[in-house]
Amino acid sequence: MTWTARVLTLVPEMFPGPLGHSLIGRALEEGRWRLEVRNIRDVATDRHRTVDDTPAGGGPGMVMRADIAGAALDAAGADLPVVYLSPRGRPFDQERARALAAGPGVTLLCGRFEGVDERVLEARAVEEVSLGDFVMTGGEIAAMALIDATVRLIGGVLGNADSTVEESFAGGLLEFPHYTRPTEWEGLRIPEVLLSGHHGRIADWRRSQAERLTRERRPDLWRAHLAQAGRGDPDGEAELSDAHTTAATGGHEKDAGDEPDR
Repeated sequence: MTWTARVLTLVPEMFPGPLGHSLIGRALEEGRWRLEVRNIRDVATDRHRTVDDTPAGGGPGMVMRADIAGAALDAAGADLPVVYLSPRGRPFDQERARALAAGPGVTLLCGRFEGVDERVLEARAVEEVSLGDFVMTGGEIAAMALIDATVRLIGGVLGNADSTVEESFAGGLLEFPHYTRPTEWEGLRIPEVLLSGHHGRIADWRRSQAERLTRERRPDLWRAHLAQAGRGDPDGEAELSDAHTTAATGGHEKDAGDEPDR
């Protein structure tokens, strides 16, 4: 069975958008995954195809009606887990992406206005997922991000399977910095350890870099990593050893590497 992303939206013309390009788009053309886009307005029964109404209890904006959202979900079928993109949902992470990639696919409900009537979320056992602590005008862009993050984990989508092994969050840590030619750029050199050809030292350096970046930038991930490894942190702030700190800089005062934005 081909992995399927089924998107319920009020603006179907937004798709495939970025999903039709690069490796994800090529995989779509090759049939490694399927994209089904359904217009929520198709289930509306009045001549104006109304899908929303004013909030019960008053307040600004409009709310997507339960009968409309429910009918759209029912028409889509119950063969896939249903996710509603919502800022109040559980944070979407690499673990959830891997779980979705291992399944048959996902149905994504894209909200608009002030959101969706709570009753349909409860009645249809909809999982709420958030990309972060911010609000967007609709769930479509968030749905694209979720699809991209998930589809790339499907076998055969990426040219090199190892790409999903040594990357941020794969082992509970942020990814180590990457370098390539030229060896020197604007006075900054590639750390000598990466030019040494010593695979053991390179692996140690990359590990220490991943630990350092995670500790500095994502203390929440670092604490979780320590807990999973059974390493305590009685002082409340996990410090790397001097040896790791030295290895992290590769013997240089400056470190030109930086973790790409995710």
